[in-house]
Amino acid sequence: MSSIVLLSGGMDSLVCAGLAIKEGQEDVYFLHMNYGQKTSVKERHCFDAIADFYNVPMKKRKVIDMTFLKQIGGSSLTDDSMEILSSNLESGEIPNSYVPFRNSIILSLAVSWAEVVGAHKLYIGANHEDSPGYPDCRPSYYEAFNKVIEEGTKAADIRIITPVISLRKSEIVKLGSELNVPFELSWSCYKSTNKACGVCDSCVLRKRGFKEAGIKDPITYQA
Repeated sequence: MSSIVLLSGGMDSLVCAGLAIKEGQEDVYFLHMNYGQKTSVKERHCFDAIADFYNVPMKKRKVIDMTFLKQIGGSSLTDDSMEILSSNLESGEIPNSYVPFRNSIILSLAVSWAEVVGAHKLYIGANHEDSPGYPDCRPSYYEAFNKVIEEGTKAADIRIITPVISLRKSEIVKLGSELNVPFELSWSCYKSTNKACGVCDSCVLRKRGFKEAGIKDPITYQA
């Protein structure tokens, strides 16, 4: 069984990569998307470093240009006129870092590649806690997308796998530690590419996860 790991360079997708490798898939492919996000250069560096760590050959790596999402805008991750806000996890509202319909576009491209290379599993590090208010990080969303795959592909046995979707961040950290994943090669910050800002939603959740897990985060923060 072949699989594709959607590897952003973040810690959740890194843990998914570790799981895919551990499960002994016959072939594991790594897929990365550049959608014009402000930390795209850093995330691409992390993708390459993680792929090197797991000895994934170049022919099984793919980077797809989705920078057209920057043209569409509507998200502080892609629109330079919008500020990435400090964390407010209790608001319950969809944060301005939500990229409109991004995950649907990413999954569509991933399914296309899966049909070409014969992969049957698509691992994605979607996490409901990590993305408060994001409509495309709910379990029901991925259940619906799997039905779309059944209806719209020649290889109707392709499935999206979301192994960390219901885990708390601390549980993801502990799982990654058990798998010996290289957390030092991952990046979660929405704002910075040198030292993580420490105040965006993604940084706050990551820091809290490592703290609750009782494990030292190997990256450094500004705050």
